[in-house]
Amino acid sequence: MSEPVPSPVTPCATPAVHHRLLRTAPGYAGARAASETAAWTAARAGAERRPGVTRIPVVVHVVHNTAEQDISAEQVQSQIDVLTADYRARNTDVGQVPEPFAPLVADTRIEFAPATEDPDGNPTDGITRTETAVTAFADDDLVKSAATGGADPWPSDRYLNLWVAPLVDGLFGYAQMPGGPAATDGVVISYISFGTLGTAVPPFQLGRVATHEVGHWLNLLHIWGDDGDGCNGSDFVDDTPNQAGPNAGTPTFPHVSCDNGPNGDLFMNYMDFTDDVAMFMFTAGQAARMQACLDTDRPTIGSAVPDA
Repeated sequence: MSEPVPSPVTPCATPAVHHRLLRTAPGYAGARAASETAAWTAARAGAERRPGVTRIPVVVHVVHNTAEQDISAEQVQSQIDVLTADYRARNTDVGQVPEPFAPLVADTRIEFAPATEDPDGNPTDGITRTETAVTAFADDDLVKSAATGGADPWPSDRYLNLWVAPLVDGLFGYAQMPGGPAATDGVVISYISFGTLGTAVPPFQLGRVATHEVGHWLNLLHIWGDDGDGCNGSDFVDDTPNQAGPNAGTPTFPHVSCDNGPNGDLFMNYMDFTDDVAMFMFTAGQAARMQACLDTDRPTIGSAVPDA
């Protein structure tokens, strides 16, 4: 089997996947336009249309070329725990959000749990395991098919498919935005940036790569708007300050760009590129956008649960 050809190196290849689908997937452009219209309408309505908390079942497809990459069930659970904590604003480091930005912190009212029933109705622990001859996957979706060395997805209208695999150097994850083909819908994460133990290594050892990529899966854009280092891009969320490009590492507050002083960039947001130890929050505007995604793009996934 031939090795994949990667896109230009980036920690997150979601924009590259988006542009590939615009070129190759019939109906994708129209679906993205409809998704943006729904998100815009929800933002202007200013109301929560979906009540309560939505719990999303997750199936984790562990695709491994070596024994080390066949990560443990405990490592898988650590990642799902991080997702729920981050999306419910219950992460232990949320108190590190600088005081001027603290009022923006939002509970998205979304939780995650391992799937307990497979597509045929059988009990499951929510993990599949596939040994592969592929030494490293790129952002071309080959990891999402058994025919190309990966693992086939479970029905994307019922599960969040999350693939964990060896990825090419410099790529830590990518997601498919709402509106793409069902056969490739889901999130891909490198085994070295998944969860909080085992093979997870700094600077992405706290599970925030998956938090970031699941945000894309729920229709969030990068916080700087993917216009390079310019100031004209937008993530279409009103309460995230305009900024001049991605931040990396562990910036010092305030980091001012695009005339956004005195408080500067919201670099501690999960949709920036900072290290895991430096990102702590979603905003209310981002939460509304994700709720609109559940209402319109992904209405059949998840179930309502009590707000415990």
